Amino acid sequence: QLQASGGGLVQAGVSLRLSCAASGRTLGRNAMGWFRQAPAKARDIVAAMTWSGGTTYYADSVKGRFTISRDNAKNTVYLQMNSLKPEDTAVYYCAARSATSAGLSTSHYDYTYWGQGTLVTVSS
Repeated sequence: QLQASGGGLVQAGVSLRLSCAASGRTLGRNAMGWFRQAPAKARDIVAAMTWSGGTTYYADSVKGRFTISRDNAKNTVYLQMNSLKPEDTAVYYCAARSATSAGLSTSHYDYTYWGQGTLVTVSS
């Protein structure tokens, strides 16, 4: 089970850090991803990383502002979001691929485990 937290209502330009903690399983061998879904829009990839953290992916819209990281000792994955913009407003979901799946993926169909989502609202 994945538990996402850290969302909130903030003004444009500030930072937030989202956390995704796993319970009942370890994430040490899972590729992880953060997705977001704005109202009436599809669920899009934001960032992803391999289980080792050696390879990461960022959507063009967040490149240079967001950073995905993981602390396997704490069984937690993070999304550091800087210079937030109103267009970053969405529900953010963390997700994990199966431990038997190789590599990261940008498709939500490839992720097996999902957190419940945390709402990020950025006001202008």
